[in-house]
Amino acid sequence: MAEEGEKAEVLEAVLKETVDLENIPIEEVFENLRCSRDGLTTQAADERLAIFGHNKLEEKKESKFLKFLGFMWNPLSWVMEAAAIMAIALANGGGKPPDWQDFVGIITLLVINSTISFVEENNAGNAAAALMASLAPKAKVLRDGKWSEQDAAILVPGDIISIKLGDIIPADARLLEGDPLKIDQSALTGESLPVTKGPGDGIYSGSTCKQGEIEAVVIATGVHTFFGKAAHLVDTTNQVGHFQKVLTAIGNFCICSIAVGMIVEIIVMYPIQDRQYRPGIDNLLVLLIGGIPIAMPTVLSVTMAIGAHRLAQQNTIQGAITKRMTAIEEMAGMDVLCSDKTGTLTLNKLTVDKNLIEVFAKGIDADTVVLMAARASRTENQDAIDAAIVNMLADPKEARAGVQELHFLPFNPTDKRTALTYLDGNGKMHRVSKGAPEQILHLAHNKSEIERRVHAVIDKFAERGLRSLAVAYQEVPECRKESPGGPWQFIALMPLFDPPRHDSAETIRRALNLGVNVKMITGDQLAIGKETGRRLGMGTNMYPSSALLGQTKDESIAALPVDDLIEKADGFAGVFPEHKYEIVKRLQARKHICGMTGDGVNDAPALKKADIGIAVADATDAARSASDIVLTEPGLSVIISAVLTSRAIFQRMKNYTIYAVSITIRIVLGFMLLALIWKFDFPPFMVLIIAILNDGTIMTISKDRVKPSPLPDSWKLAEIFTTGVVLGSYLAMMTVIFFWAAYKTDFFPVCLLT
Repeated sequence: MAEEGEKAEVLEAVLKETVDLENIPIEEVFENLRCSRDGLTTQAADERLAIFGHNKLEEKKESKFLKFLGFMWNPLSWVMEAAAIMAIALANGGGKPPDWQDFVGIITLLVINSTISFVEENNAGNAAAALMASLAPKAKVLRDGKWSEQDAAILVPGDIISIKLGDIIPADARLLEGDPLKIDQSALTGESLPVTKGPGDGIYSGSTCKQGEIEAVVIATGVHTFFGKAAHLVDTTNQVGHFQKVLTAIGNFCICSIAVGMIVEIIVMYPIQDRQYRPGIDNLLVLLIGGIPIAMPTVLSVTMAIGAHRLAQQNTIQGAITKRMTAIEEMAGMDVLCSDKTGTLTLNKLTVDKNLIEVFAKGIDADTVVLMAARASRTENQDAIDAAIVNMLADPKEARAGVQELHFLPFNPTDKRTALTYLDGNGKMHRVSKGAPEQILHLAHNKSEIERRVHAVIDKFAERGLRSLAVAYQEVPECRKESPGGPWQFIALMPLFDPPRHDSAETIRRALNLGVNVKMITGDQLAIGKETGRRLGMGTNMYPSSALLGQTKDESIAALPVDDLIEKADGFAGVFPEHKYEIVKRLQARKHICGMTGDGVNDAPALKKADIGIAVADATDAARSASDIVLTEPGLSVIISAVLTSRAIFQRMKNYTIYAVSITIRIVLGFMLLALIWKFDFPPFMVLIIAILNDGTIMTISKDRVKPSPLPDSWKLAEIFTTGVVLGSYLAMMTVIFFWAAYKTDFFPVCLLT
């Protein structure tokens, strides 16, 4: 019993992450997890399943009905609900039946508003569900001394699993003995190339095995994995939208105006004028129903919906899907755009810059170097580098054209190069090889003569974030493929890089001209981030993720507060999902309207947190579900078109809000003066009709011809309220003057007779 208690205590410590299983020696991993290379028994696995839970993300089910009712819980709705209650509950005080006309009219408007908002919100995808769907459904696991294929959901820390080519890693794990793997984790970390993982290294759930086969011990499952933590950030990011805050502020202003008018009416009508109960209640209802902009959410939602439709229909930006309509309003005010690099600003596709190829052999040009490298590449079942080299040719078939392949040496972690032995058209034998510069340099017969120059070029490439690939050539006098051949000749160094999308530079330039500051946030290396920034013209003032934690060794920024550093930087490199999330959060805390573009699981938390999340073409389901706008066509130029369209829509919405405030002031001030000076009683239902007609006609504002602002827009509420009060007061005075001229006078009959 004591041993079982100790084991449970150790596992609880693992669950609370007090043990760093990712970095301690592999033997200590087995010791801490109380397991061995022989795997777990079914009984032990079931016990751990009770402690750690299933290897899947939690699904939160929300009642659709309660969600619908939630849209009736806001200041504007409260006033409408209060008016409805007054219409039926207080009417009997005067001995008359309840005012069902007003009650039904108000409730109908309330339901229409809530329905539109509910439908709009319900279109947003469930990011956590998409993340869960990306997990591997099956895993090969060692239980009770036997290998079997099981659901990935039942994996627990301590399980031994087998990983091979094409598998999606089912849980965070540490590799055991065997040949290294190549793992594609670009969707998780943003690294543009598959990474090599050897025995003892950690691998992440959700990444993909591109080469090799090996066993591993599971160290984390479900929400405790690197993948799960990203999903948790997405799931917990439910901040109140910027547009909702603006609506609340406008609603509160209108409510306060109505409250002041009602208080004045109550004081004057009852204690001073000694008016009757029922007419007084009707006059209060007139202010309550007529003053509140009851259709404001509906009108603004319709305006944004029309804008979203236009956004999707424009010829220049076909393929943009707006999932959350309020993102259109927020995009108009966007002043910072954070962007992932790999797959967003760049193609996530390696290529060779021919202009930078450094040739070491005489009489050879860049095209010949590319042909030699292509011959030393696979033409089928290629890795990323082979595909990049072969695709540089006008026709991939040129790689084997006119030669007879005798033997191909595939890449392996020991030699770190590939090689092809072949016969040319004259029957002469040759070898070409490409691979790591150090390995190719070691083959060269004149290593001592060129070593310094080779290293200088490698360093030059590295400073620009370019990866170096070396090419060598050898003649084989004896026509035997096992012949050692003559001396190897070092041919050239080729720079590999992930090229920017064709429209990225133009998009960034136009964004900057529109007052939107663009920041690159990438999981790739700092040098690569700077080179991409240089090519795109967005600046190279970039820092490693350690700068966000105050761990930078650069004295020039060591004393700079993190918030100031984020604001001034052009980007950050080597970041994880939590870093991207934190950057967006800190920018929002400084009152920036922040946009985020991305394509991977590692971008999902930041996409969800940002005011405007934009998933690019070919994004993962997690990124698409967490975003507000989804691009279904390659390229980023749609963002600029969306900004301009959004700013035009913002102008229309701003005009409407000024109108709504002025109408509130007009009705409250105008009808209050009529009720108090002339003791005029106006039917509440007629005011409800006036409100509906006013807002119905003003919907045409959604098609007004307006000019987009050259800089980010913002809701200057003081300006809106001041303008609304001035216009409303003017209209109220005109109403009072018109009433005075028409009420109990012969002005109009005389005019008509004349």
